Amino acid sequence: MDPGSPTDVIIRRATRTDLPAIGRLGALLVKTHHDFDQKRFIAATPQTEAGYASFLGTQLEESKVVVLVALQDVQVIGYTYAGVEGRDYMSFRGPAGVLYDIVVDPERRRVGVGRLLLDATVTQLKSLGAAQVVLSTAEQNAPAQRLFASAGFRRTMVEMTRDLDA
Repeated sequence: MDPGSPTDVIIRRATRTDLPAIGRLGALLVKTHHDFDQKRFIAATPQTEAGYASFLGTQLEESKVVVLVALQDVQVIGYTYAGVEGRDYMSFRGPAGVLYDIVVDPERRRVGVGRLLLDATVTQLKSLGAAQVVLSTAEQNAPAQRLFASAGFRRTMVEMTRDLDA
């Protein structure tokens, strides 16, 4: 399948009609992370798509939350979920925009859709008063890390996990 060019991609706020596609992409995000590290990340289940869609549906009307979708040929091919949070003593940071999710359909990657979504999300967070944006990415997710670095993000934290079951 030819993914097309980013010039035919539309970025807009998500609506309730987008939730099934967002749920599918959210489940893909869960599966991808679980594939990276099965001990650290939860596995997707048959309920993950519906659960993800239901949860993000509760976020659509929140005043400090941004849920955007990327559309190509009227199909949702990616989404972001982000919000503006206050001071967080657990993270040692002041108020900030936090990018929780960004995912693009694997068949539509590497043509700039992720960057369009990321830039639009940062713009929305800034319009909501965020002075900075923070995010986390899986250690093994080098393509995402390259995207974030190319958009001006810098490394600031490293998460480490120790399993206690052995």
